[in-house]
Amino acid sequence: MDSAIHGFHKMSVEERIRIVSEFSSLSKEETEVLSHEDSIKDLQNMIENTISTIGFPVGIATNFRINGRDYLIPMSIEEPSVVAACSNGARMARPLGGFTAFASDPVMRGELQIYNLKDPGLAVINILSHKNEILEMANSRSKTLSSMNAGARDIKIFMQDDYIIMHLIIDVRDAMGANIINTMLEFIAPYIESITGGKINLRIMSNLTTERVAYSHAVFSRDLLGGDEIVDRIIMASHMAKADIYRAVTHNKGIMNGIDAVLLATMNDFRAQEANAHAYASMDGYKPLTDYYKDENGNLVGTIKIPVAVGTIGGATKTSKKASLFLRILNVRDSREFACVLASVGLAQNLAALRALSDEGIQQGHMKLHARNVAIAAGATEKNIDYIVNEMIKNKSISYSSAKELINKYNGGN
Repeated sequence: MDSAIHGFHKMSVEERIRIVSEFSSLSKEETEVLSHEDSIKDLQNMIENTISTIGFPVGIATNFRINGRDYLIPMSIEEPSVVAACSNGARMARPLGGFTAFASDPVMRGELQIYNLKDPGLAVINILSHKNEILEMANSRSKTLSSMNAGARDIKIFMQDDYIIMHLIIDVRDAMGANIINTMLEFIAPYIESITGGKINLRIMSNLTTERVAYSHAVFSRDLLGGDEIVDRIIMASHMAKADIYRAVTHNKGIMNGIDAVLLATMNDFRAQEANAHAYASMDGYKPLTDYYKDENGNLVGTIKIPVAVGTIGGATKTSKKASLFLRILNVRDSREFACVLASVGLAQNLAALRALSDEGIQQGHMKLHARNVAIAAGATEKNIDYIVNEMIKNKSISYSSAKELINKYNGGN
């Protein structure tokens, strides 16, 4: 079974669940979880002072083929059109092979700030001369990583005016990495103080992952995009993002619409990923994270390079039954494969947004879903909602009061 499911958006929720369950080989018990909310009892210990939960819808992005494998991708977001646009972006890449992606090793950095040094230069020498002992001490905190030939790998030093910043370079494998990195830093801090004669202030992981980067590449069909003019206009739009920071921020926000939605569905830290991506885009003046050009056949080639720190084990993913199940539906085998999926989602999402902007404009794509949300808020039912939505769009008047009037008209003025 592949992920190009015809008419998926027109199916009932029950039918979609059935298809996803078959695609992912879910058990009866797992399938039943999809129809129920996480219990407050299950989630009350996730944060402090819990009183309730809030439900975001979770949709499935279809049509994705990445490195020869098909994926159904869970996305949780409140914004209309994002899931549909992402699926459409993947659809336009599919005839020419889908996405080819690669992720580097999951290497992160932890930082120590060392101050109160009598001789900073000597302190640096002492740290580097004891490098092997420091790495051995750090790795003693995780036998699992050490057994996988991962863990702390290297040390880098950055001298400031009156203190030193030490980076501990750590391969965290399939974890997001925060817990083990901070544990290692806490453990080696007293030893660093003893060999430098200084004091440790901050000891914390960095969310900027310059070594943990994902790449994705796709060729989007000129014909499915709408022809040569649309291809040229998408390229022109991407050039604007390179030249204008105001556009670049919104361009990159469109990438993160898709990536954040997948991270939220699987309960990974989307705030860390937001900070990571935007900082990375800023390292040489703020720039877009994607690039586009035309190939010899007139098709549109899209690429993305983005830092990704994501985990498939531990954290909140295991606290929520739903998040665990969505990770199972995604069916990634390790954090590097997950990073490849996220980069490909970001590229598909960005392409779809650029196509909409370069063609009919972004509002046209949002309009029907927006009208539907307004109609529901005004009290439309399953029986009359299609009528209410279509009338508001036809009348070019999408508002709560218009929906109320149409509902009243449909009900015979009662």
